[in-house]
Amino acid sequence: MVTSSRGGLGQPFANLFTANLASSLGDGIARTAIPLLAARLTSDPFLVSVVAALALLPWLFFAIPAGILIDRIDRRRALALAQAVRTALAVLLIGLVATDSLTIWWLYIVVFVYGMFETVYDGAIRAVVPSIVDRANLPRANSRIEGGELVVQNFVSGPVTSALFAVSVLVPLGINGLVFAVAGALALALPRVASGRQFVAPGETQVAWYRQFADGLRFIWANRMLRTLWLFTTFIGLATSAATATFVLYLLNRLGIPEAAFGLFMLSGAVGGIIGAVLANRLKDAWGAGLTMAFMTTLCGVAFAFIGLVPSIWAAAVGFAVSSLAITIWNVLIMSLRQSLVPGHLLGRVHGTWRTLLWGTMPLGSLIGGLIARVDLGLPFIIGGGAAAVASLIFFAFLRTLPNPEDVELPQGPGPTGPLVGE
Repeated sequence: MVTSSRGGLGQPFANLFTANLASSLGDGIARTAIPLLAARLTSDPFLVSVVAALALLPWLFFAIPAGILIDRIDRRRALALAQAVRTALAVLLIGLVATDSLTIWWLYIVVFVYGMFETVYDGAIRAVVPSIVDRANLPRANSRIEGGELVVQNFVSGPVTSALFAVSVLVPLGINGLVFAVAGALALALPRVASGRQFVAPGETQVAWYRQFADGLRFIWANRMLRTLWLFTTFIGLATSAATATFVLYLLNRLGIPEAAFGLFMLSGAVGGIIGAVLANRLKDAWGAGLTMAFMTTLCGVAFAFIGLVPSIWAAAVGFAVSSLAITIWNVLIMSLRQSLVPGHLLGRVHGTWRTLLWGTMPLGSLIGGLIARVDLGLPFIIGGGAAAVASLIFFAFLRTLPNPEDVELPQGPGPTGPLVGE
């Protein structure tokens, strides 16, 4: 029996939510500590932007293989595998820092491998949600996941990591490894319904894995709405990654924010994101998903441009909060829409294909932003944010036609099309 759109999201989702909170704590520590480590190792904006680029580059090469893996094995094991590798990377980083052996090149390697297994974790967690939550509840479920991640990564791990970083880098890195290990154990404890095996048609796993590379691309390209949305989203990702690639240097060097206060400043983005998570479903109900998404992507571009045009701490905080609000609402609604459109047995491959182009091109945006920042640290925000705002206005009419997730016609494909809650 599926969960009611008026009732709770069910115990399986509660278990998944808890596992993701533990993982989010590790992600938050990593995303705060790694830019600060990079800033300690080099003051070159381009070299710092390479860290941001390498964090996303694995999506270009590994997102589709990760999607195939997610559709072929128990998705709980995929989550645990990703956490095990990230635990090992935290231990490696501790060893390098403790022996004073860490260089920018070692940091590049750690960030790249971390990103490789982020493709597995991200794809698996997104594929599990529609297995345990019905379509009408997807915006609520995704809002809670986004909101939980923002609270843990920013209100908990961000400020604490920055403060501990100033005392000893080893403490936050040690906590990082521990919480990833806990998250992996929690993933294995999820109920059987989270495995995704109920969506697999008889004989599908007998197909050679390398013959499934184009499955996601074929599905997206056959749907005009998905195809257009995919290409538009990729351009927005390119523009925003250019805007934010050297954000840490803009805050530390241009605005004079102390290193220990870096995580505290990032709370402005967390506040905006949490408000966005709360408002996403309400705005969808009031305006419709399409109009809400059109407004949010335009607002995001304007907010980034504002940060560069008004170089002050208060402007950066307001701009970051507004952009985070807009991005969170966009993420909740686009993820819910995709989960409604894609058959359960294809979720991993479609998600991997989507992220291959979207996140695979973001490293290029990061490098472009790093080069622009050599001229002026505020210029990437103006150029990247302006480009995103213009593109959003051009595609505004298309975006407002996007349907609500619950209004999408049920996809056809092997296996059940709805969640099997309670198995």
